[in-house]
Amino acid sequence: MRETLALISQHEELLYFIVLSIFVGIEVIGGVPTILHTPLMSGANAIHGVVIVGAIFVMLNADPSNYMALILGFLAVLLGTLNVVGGFVVTDRMLEMFKKKK
Repeated sequence: MRETLALISQHEELLYFIVLSIFVGIEVIGGVPTILHTPLMSGANAIHGVVIVGAIFVMLNADPSNYMALILGFLAVLLGTLNVVGGFVVTDRMLEMFKKKK
């Protein structure tokens, strides 16, 4: 327990930054009209591709005994991949709506 509190106090500014960015992200996405969500998701695929590459890079350079970095890196890769695949699926469905029916 003492180690956890020490870790939190060492990275207090980073935790504030993460929490603040979550709230800002919710407000920004919540303000986007529904009609624009699908085109924005296509753009988010590229951003999450960068997140995946960055997470893999961090995991490769992390100390093997630093389990927290490895777990967070794995979660970043997993969630980024889910978002990219979901974005492509939604974009593909959107583009099918504009195809001419035979």
